[in-house]
Amino acid sequence: MKTAVLVCPGRGTYNAPELGYLARHHAGRAALFAAFEAERAANDQPGLAALDGMAHYSAAVHTRGDNASALIFAASLADRLAIDPARWRIVAVTGNSMGWYSALACAGAVSPAAGFRIANTMGTLMQRHLIGGQLVYPHVGADWRPNGGEKSRLLGLVGEIASRPGHVLALSIDLGGLLVLAGNKAGLDAFSACVPVVDGRFPLRLANHAAFHTALQAPVAAAGRAALPDALFGGPELPLIDGRGALWWPHATDAAELRAYTLGHQVTEAYDFTHAIQVAAREFAPDAFIVSGPGATLNSAVAQSLIGIGWRGLADKADFQARQSTAPLLISLGMEAQRGLAV
Repeated sequence: MKTAVLVCPGRGTYNAPELGYLARHHAGRAALFAAFEAERAANDQPGLAALDGMAHYSAAVHTRGDNASALIFAASLADRLAIDPARWRIVAVTGNSMGWYSALACAGAVSPAAGFRIANTMGTLMQRHLIGGQLVYPHVGADWRPNGGEKSRLLGLVGEIASRPGHVLALSIDLGGLLVLAGNKAGLDAFSACVPVVDGRFPLRLANHAAFHTALQAPVAAAGRAALPDALFGGPELPLIDGRGALWWPHATDAAELRAYTLGHQVTEAYDFTHAIQVAAREFAPDAFIVSGPGATLNSAVAQSLIGIGWRGLADKADFQARQSTAPLLISLGMEAQRGLAV
């Protein structure tokens, strides 16, 4: 049996190719999804089956925080349950941004129903307030080789812009070879004006995304604490790695502290996904990283994070691709070609 660290994706992973993901892969999970559908109905929100079963993908509908969070959580948790326990032993769980809520459930720190309530509530609050925005910009080249100098330069620019009157800008997510930045319109526009266009699409503004993981989200964090009681949280059954790279161990986790992090620091401070993956690699030395669905947009960030520490001799994209072709270090359940390696 091989070991794996499970990685749960965040917002931006349920896109047009993922329409129908729940129906295609998890038609037999009606009992699991029933509680989720009840939560949606109680909040007068469209059901998961209705959203997943729409005839056409709609960015205006499917990228909304109140809809995207629910779909992504359901897909991630169902994928975790679909992993073949005879072939793979999950030794730890982490996630990116909103994927932290999925990780809580996948690690057993909250029940599936409680995890869905947390994800759905926070996604709804984010959409309701929609404070600020996000953009994405790379600090590595096409070869994925680490470039600490470029990363430092860009973060220095972020700090300089943030010091200007009326400008709010901060690191939102350290995402492998990408920086996800968040702030107000003035801050985001200023950054976009100061950097060259890369690959014809960066800096890329993210639709229906607020200034996640910054102080601008303090009202959302407060609303989340008011809406989500202590009783929803418990200790994990598997080690959890959070957005600081900190570990939450089974039988050694204070549930109140886990709730405080989830509805506090995790909402209002930068999320270091890169460090979380690197801690997972060093601490657990898994045979592979399994990225749950939906989508596959998180794959490069996982690979770039591993390249950043030279894990198992990885130095660049070519090394990673060569390893993937012989003995995959990363299995993406959102990719049909790889799904059968774990499910």
